Amino acid sequence: MGKVILNDIRVYAFHGCMDEEKKIGSEYIVRLEAETNMDMAAASDRLDYAVDYVTLNAIVKKEMSVRSKLLENVGKRIIDSILQSFPAVNLVSVSVSKQNPPIGGDVGEVSVQLKASR
Repeated sequence: MGKVILNDIRVYAFHGCMDEEKKIGSEYIVRLEAETNMDMAAASDRLDYAVDYVTLNAIVKKEMSVRSKLLENVGKRIIDSILQSFPAVNLVSVSVSKQNPPIGGDVGEVSVQLKASR
């Protein structure tokens, strides 16, 4: 077993419940881990046996471009898409963080973290 880990994927998106979040948007940071058996990829050195991190990044960008009120919804869509795209992935963990959230306080970011397995 092993993990493909993507740290600090930076995306500008328009998630949130407030009207200004729909219009102005915000910076987001996504982190994900996809657990899979890496034996065939390691032995063969062939991309078709690997969980391709380029595709994982594309999934994150695609799902982040679809507006949601809740970060939980975005995280679930990312996980569902990864599990659908990569049958070899056994477990996915994703964290979605909104930078400088409009919550009336000095908070650097708010995050949700979700996990799902087969």
